[in-house]
Amino acid sequence: MYRKFLMLAAASLVTTSAAFAQVTVGDPWIRATVPAQKTAGAFMQLRSPKATRLVEVQTPVAGRAEVHQMGMEGQTMRMQKVDGIDLPAGQTVNLASGGYHVMLFDLKRQLKDGEQVPLTLTFVGADKKRENVTVQVPVKPLTYTAAH
Repeated sequence: MYRKFLMLAAASLVTTSAAFAQVTVGDPWIRATVPAQKTAGAFMQLRSPKATRLVEVQTPVAGRAEVHQMGMEGQTMRMQKVDGIDLPAGQTVNLASGGYHVMLFDLKRQLKDGEQVPLTLTFVGADKKRENVTVQVPVKPLTYTAAH
């Protein structure tokens, strides 16, 4: 009887954890900054088992963090703040230079190669529930470029 109870409890936990599966963050990185620099970009790949939307980013190393998109306006590349990024269920969304990315403004200190910066990403699902995912993002050298 006790064994059946344990098996039922274990099955319940597996079902519950699958229902609340988190967004996964792949290959996050931030480019190092020079001492007086007040902005930096953060890049990564996001994937969710269910449709969700990235709506907010926070970090203790910056006064504010925003989700941005780069795009062409005529012959000029422009960057603008967006209110979020949709993550279709089961598809990877790439946050990279030249497209969607996270901008960190009013940096409180220099970001140095080799350190880790905490970022908290807030997602909102179709059910309006918020989910926070905190990642430790490595700072890469000034000359670093991500593999495509």
